[in-house]
This record gives sequence, C-alpha cells and structure tokens, in this order.
Amino acid sequence: MRVSTVEEMRALDRRAMTEHAVPDHILMENAGEAVFFVILNEVGVRGRRFVVLSGAGNNGGDGFVVARKLHSTGGHVQVFVLGDPGGYRDAALLNYEMVTKCGTAVFVQPKTEKIRQAIAECDAVVDGLFGTGITRDVGGQFGEVIAEVNRSGKPVFSIDIPSGVDGNTGAIRGAAVQATATVTFGLPKRGNLLYPGAELGGQLYVTHISFPPQLQDSDEIGVYVNQPSPLPPRRVDGHKGSFGDVLFIAGARNYFGAPAFSALSLLKAGGGYSRLAAPCSVTPHVASLASEIVFAPQQETEFGSLALSAESELLDLAEMVDFAVLGPGVSVVAETQELVRRLAAGIAKPILIDGDGLTAVAEDLEVVRRRAETTVLTPHPGEMSRIAGVPIAEVQSDPIGVVQRVARDLGAIVVLKGAHSLIGFPDERVYINLSGNSGMASAGSGDVLTGTIAAMYGLGLPIDEAVRTGVFLHGFAGDLAAHEKGEDGITARDILEHLPAATKVYREDYAGVTANFYGAIEEI
Repeated sequence: MRVSTVEEMRALDRRAMTEHAVPDHILMENAGEAVFFVILNEVGVRGRRFVVLSGAGNNGGDGFVVARKLHSTGGHVQVFVLGDPGGYRDAALLNYEMVTKCGTAVFVQPKTEKIRQAIAECDAVVDGLFGTGITRDVGGQFGEVIAEVNRSGKPVFSIDIPSGVDGNTGAIRGAAVQATATVTFGLPKRGNLLYPGAELGGQLYVTHISFPPQLQDSDEIGVYVNQPSPLPPRRVDGHKGSFGDVLFIAGARNYFGAPAFSALSLLKAGGGYSRLAAPCSVTPHVASLASEIVFAPQQETEFGSLALSAESELLDLAEMVDFAVLGPGVSVVAETQELVRRLAAGIAKPILIDGDGLTAVAEDLEVVRRRAETTVLTPHPGEMSRIAGVPIAEVQSDPIGVVQRVARDLGAIVVLKGAHSLIGFPDERVYINLSGNSGMASAGSGDVLTGTIAAMYGLGLPIDEAVRTGVFLHGFAGDLAAHEKGEDGITARDILEHLPAATKVYREDYAGVTANFYGAIEEI
C-alpha cells in the first residue's frame, strides 16, 4: 500500500473529479459513510449519544455526513461547528445544509462550556475539526476543545487524521486529539504512520472512497507501507554455506556485545555460516558469549581496536563470503576508522555498514558513492545527521525526505532506525516498517538488526527484499519479546533469543503475520 503526502492526496482528489468524473459530493458521502460504519462496528449507534466536532473545511463536511447517518440510524447527535459556516463550499456546503435540515441539533460557534457538557454526557466523539489541512499550531478555543476531548476518556473517531497532527510529518501542531480509531481516505497519509502522530491515531482504517485503482496505485507516489516478502523454502539437502556465508568485521576493547550480537543474530535468524573478524584480545570474550561463531582474530592497535595492518587479510576473507557487515563496535580510533573506509572501498561484495562504521564513512562519503556492489547503511537519527550533513532536528522533522536524499545521493539502501523505521532506496522509494516497539530502544538492538538482514540475504532473498524483510523480522522478534516480558527491560539478547520463534512463525504463517499490514491498517 502506498502512503501519500497531503498534496499528493489533494491531486488524487482533483484527478478523481476531473479525469474520472467522480463528483466531490460522492467522495465526501463515501468518506462519511466509512466513518459511520466504523463507529457502528465499534460502539453501536441506536440509542447512543454522539458529539460531532466540525471545523470550517472539508473535514467538517465529512463530519456532517457522519452526523446525518448517525441520526438516521437512531443515534442522538449534537453537531458543534467551530468556525464560520460562511466558508463552506461545494460538497461541504451541501452537507452543512442537509445536516441542519434533517433534525440534528447543530450549534454554530458555541461556547467551550457547552461543548464540555455535551462531551461529558455523550458515548462517543467524532473529530472533524482539521483533518490533514492544518497549517498552523492549534490554539484558542480549538486547543481548549481538544483538551476536553482528551480528558473525557470517551471513544474518539478521527476523520482522516487526528486533529492537530501534521499530515505530512506526524508532528503535533500545538495540541492534538488522541483518537480511538482514525478513518483515512484514499491512502494513508505520512502523518498517520510517522511518530509522534502515529501514536495518536488508534486503530487505522483506510477507505478508498471510489478512487479508481490506477489513482491509488500511481507511480508518482513512492512511499509505501513495508509489506515484507515470504521466506524462500529451506533446501532439505542444504549445508551451512547454503544459507549464507557472512563476514562480520566488528568489535574492540570494551565492545564485546556488538560483535557477539551481530554475528550470532545471523544464525538465530536462519543464516548458515557466521564469521567474525575481531581484534585478537577481544575474540576470547566474544567466544564466551557466542561459541557458534567462526572466529578470525585480527591484529589490533594499542587501544584494542582493529589495526590498519589487518586490511589485506580482511579483504581476503571478504572474497570468501557472500556478504559482509562492517562496523558494529569497532570504535572511533583514528587508525581503525581509516581501516573501515579502506575496507568499504575495497570489499567487492554487498556490505552493510553500521555503528562506528557509519562514523568512519561519514568522513568520506565518496567511499560509498564509488562502490559497485550494493551498500546498506543502518543509521539511527544521530548517525543520519552526520551522514546527511543536517541537524538532528531536520532528520526528525522530515525523515522521509532526508532518507530519500541520502539514498539517492549515495546510491545506497538506507535504514533509518527508530519507531516505524524507514527503508529508503536510490530510486527514492521509501518503506515505512510497522513492526517493533519502544522496548527495543536499547543498546545492542541495532547490532541484532545487522545480522537479521544478512540472514535474509543468506536465505535467498534479493538484497532489497532482504533488507525490508530483515527490518520487519527484527521488529517482530522484539514484539514477541515484549509480549512475553513487557516492553520495559527488553535487551538486545531478548530480541536475539526470540529470532528463531519469530522466523518460525513468520515462515509457517506468513499470511497471518502480515494480514492487515501486521494488524496496523484495516482496509474498509
């Protein structure tokens, strides 16, 4: 499923009306009807009391359709219009006129106290204040009403997006509604799926409101929900080399977990042969954590990090494998950073660069640009800030745009780690991943991700599908760990130990695991 910007959705609206002769009042009627049916299924209608909050734009018009349908089905409805009805046009004006004549109680520009009392006495609230058209921070009476809605504890159904959430970025514009469910139209908007807005939407429903499929599948929209690939069947006569031979170049003094978790996660996620090139003094410590790994101890600096003199042997080792992971816990020692840059330039295999490896290549991004084989970068926002050359605030305010620019510029696959991680490709496609939870925000979680991605490649998925599936499966393992232990206190080891179960369930019940986009989006 594609994910649109606000501007892209407005263009689809116009095309539906001009190219496909779908009138705006039909689009609005279908939108309101979809919200009505969600309410009907969630809380019932007959005999229930509803407050419908309508703003002065088309979102308010959608609210009028909902109010009319609730009223006609036996609900007791009060409509509160915040703003000047003189601003309604076309379908919104038509539905305003209908709702005022159908017997529904309509209050125009009411006092906040009257709305507060109605909310206190109702069974559910319909939020049609702003939708995706918000352009400035919420304040004044709108802010007061949103605060009342959030304090009420009543079920809240938001139209298109919770009012106060920016439709393009997910940012909260001063104040925002906390919804029980959100019904969005045509396609999900970026703000429905990007945090912090994603946390406020509740269960997300998508309805296509009569958009022809060629519109919602338009190639002009290049952002998608991450729907990962099924795993290839395992060869019954396979050996360890059949399921991926991967070299991990990782570790330094005081960094034992990063090499252990990254290399062992390959095996836990189904990969076959995990080789670890770490400094000599580090290897015994890692071996005590993960003896299943094949070790290739390397020369080291006085600081216990990989020495530049190890370059030739590491390049030879890389020639023997299918894939290499470079950087987890290698340290920021200057000599080692130079080694990483040389290895990134010299390894003629697909590589994944993570952690301290990203710090190294950020100093000379030409190393990445010049690579002939695929490069995967897995930065967190701070690392992305250094790679992109922009403040962290810009990464956080426009994560999709930053991922698109970096992936295109470097010719790399970029995974921006975080809540709903983003996976970007050089052609500017970006996938929003929906698995995972806040408990995974702990040291070492990213190291487990590196091995999980490598395992997916070793199992036979093409590199682009391996990255998308690896990111999803890593989040799925974290969700299994959270289900068992709770989100508080999950460690990288917990995620690692749940990888086999996650892979098993994913393989055996792919359709069930990925249904409704991991249960996050329901199409109606």
